[in-house]
Amino acid sequence: MIAKLGFGVLMLKEGNFHILSKSHILVYGIKGTVAEFCKNIVLAGVGSLTLVDDRVVNEEALSANFLILPDDNLFQGKTLAEVCCDSLKEFNPMVRVSVEKGDISTFGVEFFEKFDVVVISCCSLAKKKLINQKCRKLSKRVAFYTVDCRGSCGEIFVDLQNYKYSKKKLEENIDCQLEYPSFEEAISVPWRALPRRVSKLYFAMRVIEGFEDVEGSNPGETLIADLPGVLKLRKELCETNSLNESQIPNALLERLLIGTREYPPVCAIIGGILGQEVIKAISGKGDPLKNFFFFDAMDGKGLIEDISE
Repeated sequence: MIAKLGFGVLMLKEGNFHILSKSHILVYGIKGTVAEFCKNIVLAGVGSLTLVDDRVVNEEALSANFLILPDDNLFQGKTLAEVCCDSLKEFNPMVRVSVEKGDISTFGVEFFEKFDVVVISCCSLAKKKLINQKCRKLSKRVAFYTVDCRGSCGEIFVDLQNYKYSKKKLEENIDCQLEYPSFEEAISVPWRALPRRVSKLYFAMRVIEGFEDVEGSNPGETLIADLPGVLKLRKELCETNSLNESQIPNALLERLLIGTREYPPVCAIIGGILGQEVIKAISGKGDPLKNFFFFDAMDGKGLIEDISE
């Protein structure tokens, strides 16, 4: 079985495909990067995909989400989840694609028990923490991912909790185990305790995320006009964490605030990598990402950062 992803091609052995076909995935917040991810896992043959996004389709959604056809008559009055659901069903009729309505933060813990993987995007800092906590309260292990893309930059966070997997070394399979922190635990690690080589994107994303949290604004609503407030928060956070402000350059923050819309090529890369990581987590085969991934199209580099105590 071959699953064609937006970033490379993933070969699935028959046993892995059987496991994948029994998996259930929940996705919240559908923009361009998440659309790429959904396409990838539907083509790979997951058991079911449930979409949650009650926002109405607008012009911005058309800029990077290829699941939405540019025809007003087709999606008039429909939510993003409903429109994307219709498109995804055509990619693989064997996969059950459905829509769940409502604010995901109000869903009880038992709701998440139906899923093996939860992927969220377009979420506030508080919502990321809340949903991750609900996944961790379950008796079963639910893989949790956040994904965000701003212009030419993207970020993935992974929480697989206590994760056991196998990988091939030479001609034998080796059993491995990794312990993941929650999203809240990861971002609570003091900056001064992190290696100096940590991606500047990590700090920049935390500053913008923190600014949106303080202002009560939705993710992606922070614009270049907010730069003075963002720089003020950067100064405060750097002083608190004993970090030199040069680790979060003005130019990088400006670029993230100007490029609030997603770039389709970046969506393809981030969505493809996320698809591969989710398939690895479901199958238990291969080294998983731990626990942040950053991509910047300006230098074409993808960096994995282990932000843990």
